Amino acid sequence: MPGNDLPLLVAAAREAGETARRFTGASARRWDKPGGAGPVTEADLAVNEVLAARLRDARPGYGWLSEESEDGAGRLDASRVFIVDPIDGTRSFIEGSRAWAHALAVAEGGVVRAAVIYLPMMDKLYAAAEGQGATLNGTPLRASARTELEGASVLGAKPAYEPRNWRVPVPGFRRAYRPSLAYRLACVAEGRFDSMLTLRPTWEWDVAAGDLILREAGAVTSNRRGGALRFNNPVPQVDGILAANPLLHAAMLDALA
Repeated sequence: MPGNDLPLLVAAAREAGETARRFTGASARRWDKPGGAGPVTEADLAVNEVLAARLRDARPGYGWLSEESEDGAGRLDASRVFIVDPIDGTRSFIEGSRAWAHALAVAEGGVVRAAVIYLPMMDKLYAAAEGQGATLNGTPLRASARTELEGASVLGAKPAYEPRNWRVPVPGFRRAYRPSLAYRLACVAEGRFDSMLTLRPTWEWDVAAGDLILREAGAVTSNRRGGALRFNNPVPQVDGILAANPLLHAAMLDALA
């Protein structure tokens, strides 16, 4: 299955990129979602429509979970499910930044088996299938080998570094940030950064694709407490995420409160 689904995800992601590039953040109609859930644009919805048509037509038996589709309990009965974020980093898209992505994954039994993260404005396509490694534009990826907390480069938002979240004094990380969660995970898989950390409940569509790409690049992923990430939950969230190579992951997990 992973080998069969990955080409489909790649083709769908590239088609999504073609659709998204027809819009510009400054001129695309936008509005705010209810309940403070953030902004959405007509580009998000157009990409969601393209992805739903391409993926669901190709795999009609798969469930569907997307940030821009109404959720339903039917996906819980499906043995395999698409988990999709049409545009991860909508605020960046609106601002005209290039750092937004399409994130596509297939999960089976709660585990992601095939995944793609595509940044069309940078022409970066990260891809992985279970047991087949991870690539960036066809070149194999490997996570950083750094093991020391001090000086490790960590992608995270400011709240992650609050002292109350740490059992020890906050380590001297080299802190960095990217607005797209999917892109943060891909950057760690690429070895450009040593770790990615978020301690807040996190929507599955933001991190499902990155979870597999990281694992296939030799990293360890977990929730904030060290538990395995499971997907296609009734409430489609995970309890934060920590990603790094095995030794650095263990050291960070031990340091967290």
